[in-house]
Amino acid sequence: MTTTQETSTKQDILQYILKQGQATAVELSESLDISPQAIRRHLKDLEEEGLIQHQSLQTGMGRPQHVYQLTARGRDRFPSRYGEFAVSLLDTLAETVGHEQVGSILRKQWERKAMEYRARLGKGSLQERVAQLVNLRRSEGYMAEWHALEPASASETKQQRFMVTEYNCAISNVAESFPSVCNHELEMFAAIFDDCTVERTQWLINGEHRCGYLIQSRDSQ
Repeated sequence: MTTTQETSTKQDILQYILKQGQATAVELSESLDISPQAIRRHLKDLEEEGLIQHQSLQTGMGRPQHVYQLTARGRDRFPSRYGEFAVSLLDTLAETVGHEQVGSILRKQWERKAMEYRARLGKGSLQERVAQLVNLRRSEGYMAEWHALEPASASETKQQRFMVTEYNCAISNVAESFPSVCNHELEMFAAIFDDCTVERTQWLINGEHRCGYLIQSRDSQ
């Protein structure tokens, strides 16, 4: 295997673990169609590079099973358009004008972002707008996906429900220092889809491996 192929395979492994939250060598082998021996070699290299770590879980009477997860360094390998400079700038602002004023500035920023998104999403169907939002988020460095869900109950068969999932955070450094930006982000999605309810179902800041947003129409579309 060439160096380029090895790099690509390792990136595929990291991306799979990022999306699933964790994975075993067997799962990676089956999903990526690569021999278990090759997968274990790549996992060993990635662990030595500090990009993944493993836990040994006992399942049954056999040998403990290694379950792999990304380290913070591994997550940093994925796109991030904002970093330490943004955090430093906000810290300086907080020292200068106070945290409350910084909160107002951040809220204003997300309000502007919501207006920009709404203009770019247009007036299409809910599914078209959800798909366009995910495309926009991807262009900003988010590893985002969407999929449609079944109606919540038999009485709501015409209700449209979509899940938007983001496996990384393009503003993770900012969110860790100023968690309020995540609340503003949820408010922003609610403002974009003002004909829907928007609920956060998963949150990276809470230690989960992705952020999830449930978007569902209030009335039949």
